[in-house]
Amino acid sequence: MSAGPDPSIVSGVAAYYSSKLALHGPTPQGVDWNGRASHELRHRQFLRLLEGSPDASILDIGCGYGDFMRFLREAGHRGQFIGYDVAPDMIREATRLHGESADCRWRVGAEPTETADFAVASGIFNVKGEVPTETWARYVREIIDILARTGRRGFAFNVLSLSSDADRRSGTLYYADAAEMLSYCLNRYGRSVALLQDYGLYEFTVVIRHIAATR
Repeated sequence: MSAGPDPSIVSGVAAYYSSKLALHGPTPQGVDWNGRASHELRHRQFLRLLEGSPDASILDIGCGYGDFMRFLREAGHRGQFIGYDVAPDMIREATRLHGESADCRWRVGAEPTETADFAVASGIFNVKGEVPTETWARYVREIIDILARTGRRGFAFNVLSLSSDADRRSGTLYYADAAEMLSYCLNRYGRSVALLQDYGLYEFTVVIRHIAATR
């Protein structure tokens, strides 16, 4: 187990999302998304990772109030789901909404203590606040490494794209260069990498499979 992500960043992220949940409740706005339609569209990109594996176990890092679990069950996924979030308020809300069972568990934390077939992270790289960009980029790479370690068969994440219009970007959000991210992931995690940027949002999703685990 690594030392984990920077505690000061983690505490800032937890406070930010707790405030959004308090303001908006368990809604897409409560996890800082614009609305239901885009929230569902982001969820759907992760099906590329899970296709053909309805019984696979899933780790959702930054699970919020658990909406991805709901989406997966409606899509026919049956495997064990474990959601992690750094904001205790989010985990309490996820537990209230979805309950806990052998196939559905919720944990407070930035780094899982267990592994699963697949690991995903949605939206957790976007809100850097006043953290310097290079410090945040290092944090992003640390979380991607956690995804790689905890997803035995593969992992996926999304991030805002520098391909978005410059005049629409915010200084408190983090944007990544898609080509640089693709090259980084190919060099670090192997050749089975897909980058999806064709779904109409100012972001991209990266899907990575561990080849040795699927031979």
